[in-house]
Amino acid sequence: MTYWKREKDFIKSVGELKQYISLEPKEEIQLRKVVLRHPMCISKFYLSLIDFSDSDDPLRKMVVPSSRELDISGSYDTSGELYNTKLSGLQHKYSKTALVLSTNRCASYCRFCFRKRLVGLDSEEIIKNFSHAVNYIQAHEEINNVLISGGDPLMLSTRVVTRFLELLAPIPHLDFIRFGTKVPVYYPKRIIQDDALISLLDTYNHERKQIYFVTQIDHPREITDELKEAVKLLIGAGVVINNQTVFLRRVNDNPDVLAELMRNLVSIGINPYYLFQCRPVKRVKKHFQIPLSVGYPIVEKAKAQLDGHSKRFRFVMSHKKGKIEIIGIKGDEMIFKFHQAKDERNAGRIFSRKLNSAATWLDDLNN
Repeated sequence: MTYWKREKDFIKSVGELKQYISLEPKEEIQLRKVVLRHPMCISKFYLSLIDFSDSDDPLRKMVVPSSRELDISGSYDTSGELYNTKLSGLQHKYSKTALVLSTNRCASYCRFCFRKRLVGLDSEEIIKNFSHAVNYIQAHEEINNVLISGGDPLMLSTRVVTRFLELLAPIPHLDFIRFGTKVPVYYPKRIIQDDALISLLDTYNHERKQIYFVTQIDHPREITDELKEAVKLLIGAGVVINNQTVFLRRVNDNPDVLAELMRNLVSIGINPYYLFQCRPVKRVKKHFQIPLSVGYPIVEKAKAQLDGHSKRFRFVMSHKKGKIEIIGIKGDEMIFKFHQAKDERNAGRIFSRKLNSAATWLDDLNN
């Protein structure tokens, strides 16, 4: 694979990080241990947004390694991706959607990443031969959309992105193609400075197949002038942009922050799509997860501040059994609904579990 990435635009070591932040000797040793297991990559653009005088800065928490990552409770595959892998780099969990893991690279490495097992690391899970994925998709006519994710597919060169679209667009049973990306947040110049990418997207949207971008914007301060410029270019090229936010402890677990984020997204033409309960991933669980009993009221208080467009997002968890919507609390029970189900017999089913004040995931709750 060839990449758009320019190495001078990123820092990748604790040594480089020390140019921006002072570290105690013990902390430096701990962070070096973390980065040996899960690499660090932070765009210099995103670094410029961080207030390094504030140890609780939410943007810092999302990209700067922490000694909390030494806690290995949890799982590296909380959503059953291994069991839904049909060939290297291609997953098929829900009947209508094929998921392609196009790369293990990102513009910055989120410390809460649910694919922490592979991002920035050598991995056999990344697509090796895209034509094999295309053959699978062609043979499964129930698939009506493809999500190209990773890693971040927009870190690949525009030539590679073009190849993806050239192979997928002619498939008649595909209605649209999605790209999952945080490049507009972490590295907006990749979009702003690449006229060929914008031209490519414009051509496909207006002549061949509708393209969607699924962004991940997690905090209002990530909505910069540069992101707005990138979004304007994408919308001008006909791209529909939906946003998935991850619900993160001490980052956006505040109703005012969440409400501001959703309002600001809508104001620049991005549709709030999902708010994901942070997954119980190893080296993430103890750091970022919020108990469901605490999180649900925060979400509802945020929604109370919002108009209809801004509160269209669903509060969900991506579980092995499917995408499960967190509907509410009634008495001593928490109410859920299968928004999407791996077993289609569960589609739309509403169910409940006994409330547990410490539970952060469905598996923590008793029937």
